Amino acid sequence: MGLVFALSPLLIIAVGALLLMMAEVFFKQRNGLALGATLVFATAGAFAGSIWMVGVENLPGIEALSPWLITDRFTLFFDMILCLGGALASLLAGGYLPEHNIDRGEFYSLLLFATFGAMMLAGSGDLLTVFLGLETMSLGAYALTAFRRASPRSIEGALKYYLLGSFAAAVLIYGFALIYGATGHTDLAGITQVMASGKAEMPLMLMALGLVFVGLVFKVSGVPFHMWTPDAYEGAPTPATTYMAVAVKSGGFAMMLRVLLTVFGDAQSMSWSSGWPPAMAMVAVLTMTVANLVAGRQESVKRMLAYSSIAHAGYLLVGVVATMRSQTQASAAVMFYLLTYTVSTAGAFGALILCGSRGAEAVSYEDLAGLGRRHPAAALPFALFLLSLAGIPPTAGFFGKWFVFHAAIDGGFYALTIIAFINSVIGAYYYLRVLVYMYMREPAAGAPVAIPMKSGYVTAALVLSAILVIALGLAPAGTLDMAVQAATHSAG
Repeated sequence: MGLVFALSPLLIIAVGALLLMMAEVFFKQRNGLALGATLVFATAGAFAGSIWMVGVENLPGIEALSPWLITDRFTLFFDMILCLGGALASLLAGGYLPEHNIDRGEFYSLLLFATFGAMMLAGSGDLLTVFLGLETMSLGAYALTAFRRASPRSIEGALKYYLLGSFAAAVLIYGFALIYGATGHTDLAGITQVMASGKAEMPLMLMALGLVFVGLVFKVSGVPFHMWTPDAYEGAPTPATTYMAVAVKSGGFAMMLRVLLTVFGDAQSMSWSSGWPPAMAMVAVLTMTVANLVAGRQESVKRMLAYSSIAHAGYLLVGVVATMRSQTQASAAVMFYLLTYTVSTAGAFGALILCGSRGAEAVSYEDLAGLGRRHPAAALPFALFLLSLAGIPPTAGFFGKWFVFHAAIDGGFYALTIIAFINSVIGAYYYLRVLVYMYMREPAAGAPVAIPMKSGYVTAALVLSAILVIALGLAPAGTLDMAVQAATHSAG
């Protein structure tokens, strides 16, 4: 029973996806599918929390799946983040898809299957399960991007995502093959032991490090491997964009932390002279700077939020670099940041959904002009989530950045922290620009005006996100302690 309980979050997601597929076949009404998917995500997240409270050390028989799947606090923390992101995306889809006449039930099954892959990524203890989880998550994301089948922009974004994603996956699996050739192992624990003993073929490992590094950076949309992100995010239905921005990115960072801190966690691979931290620091600087500069020039709010997502990946990479000096503190900061980013970004995309309806969508800044006066109930939550993304206290986003920057400073990365802080200030420009249009501008004469939609699903997602943004901003200590425990007790 201990093994079944340990696997319960994954099992609930998988069984829930299959049941929703059957429900779509046998029931004509699809109104309940969004609620059903939300309940599946909530149940899986609740079981992950229950395992956390019971303690993985108190579950007999969980070693049976080792090294393929590992149940530890690292896995459970990411499971809860992923289930939260999936639940919010499901609620947003429950309002968005019927409103825009694309209400097809497979959307929710794709969300669940992609989340299954992301949760497998977080719990993988072997390179083979890492790759299986990655591809399961990616295939679901490709399909979600192309969900609006009649839209050329959606198909274009999905095709770019698929082709570049397939290339990155090929590079990654080639790197994994070289790791096996250098160590004779695919399990992370075995690779770590060989690396510690000094028996690994280091020329092969150096080649593997380069290939794996490229694959990992692509999956978290780091510059210069980010070109697919704006097109995929803009072309996908907004709930799918929300899911990719929060859950897919969280799964990518879970994989990055697992692989880098175990396979390449030895002193040589993590050194500033011959390891991956300086390359990661360069990618972090490029990601933050390029994304923020380009985001400020966008006229589409959705595309701006896509570049914003890339910029936040840059801030997270600062935390990954800091693991070189303080693995536990920096890993915990990255995990806490991902949680705050999830609720803030899901809320921002949800507010954008709420601000427009079919035929009168909120797309550009001009569409939002005067919204704060015409529809204050729609503009207020948007303002809250944008302030959180900008890192304004006392929102959750402020403490997410604070803990990452603090970890970088403690690690001695002063220049990198200063660059990240400057970029954070630059990023505030395009978030505040939305507020200026909503509260200080009026629409031009004859210009189309966005009309907010009415949806209980979207409202529920916004209320939940707002509560979490405020709660994590006012009382972050308890959640940060959980993240520290997850980083301390991870298999890595």
